[in-house]
Amino acid sequence: MSDRRHIDRQYDTELDVVRQRLLLMAGRVEEMIRHGMKAVVSGDSELARNTVLMDRSVNRAEREIDELCLLVLARRHPMASDLRFVTLALKMVTDLERIGDLAVNLCERAIDLAGRPAIIPTSDLERLGTLVQAMVRDAIDAFVQGDAEKASAVIERDDPVDELYHQVFRAVLATMVMSPGAIEPGIHLQSVAKVLERIGDHATNLAEEVIFLVRGKDVRHEGKLSDE
Repeated sequence: MSDRRHIDRQYDTELDVVRQRLLLMAGRVEEMIRHGMKAVVSGDSELARNTVLMDRSVNRAEREIDELCLLVLARRHPMASDLRFVTLALKMVTDLERIGDLAVNLCERAIDLAGRPAIIPTSDLERLGTLVQAMVRDAIDAFVQGDAEKASAVIERDDPVDELYHQVFRAVLATMVMSPGAIEPGIHLQSVAKVLERIGDHATNLAEEVIFLVRGKDVRHEGKLSDE
C-alpha cells in the first residue's frame, strides 16, 4: 500500500510540473503581448526587438511541455479528469505558442511604425490590446481555478473584440483613402488590429478548452454560450 501511495505522489508531482510549466509559459506570452503593444504605441523599436527574443523561451516551453505530457501518457495511462487535463495541456501549449508568434508580429509592426507620425488616435487600438490581454489572462486564471464560469465569460468577450477590431479597421481605412501618404503606416496599423483580433480568437480557444477540462463538455463551434 505504501508503494502505491508513493507512486501516486510521483504521479501528482508530474501533473503539477506540467501545470506549473503551462503557467510560466502563459505568463511569458502575456508579457510579450503587453510589451508588443507598448512598443506599437510608443514607437519603441528597441523594446520590440527585445520582446521578439522572448519567443525563444516560449518555443522551448512548448517542446518541454509536449514531452512531459507524452511521458505521462506513456507511463501513467491517465483516465477521466487526468486524461482530460493532459489532453488539454497539449492543446493549450499550441494556442500559447501561436499567441507568442502573434506577439512577435506585433513587435515587427512596431518596428515598421517606429518614427512615423500617428495617422489616427491610438486609444481604440490600445483598448483592443487591453481587452485581448485580459482575455488571455482570464482564460489562464480560469484554468488555474478550475472555473468554467470565468472561462465562459472570456468567450462572451470575443464579440466586443471583433466589433472594436472592425472599428479600428474602418477608421484606418478612411484615413488611408483621404491621405495617400497614410497608406503604408495604415497597412501596418490594420495588421496590428488583425493580430490582436487573432489573439482574442486563441484566448477563446483556451477558454473553451478549460470548459472541456472542468465539465467534460466540448463547446467549440457552438457560438455564444448564453444562446444555448
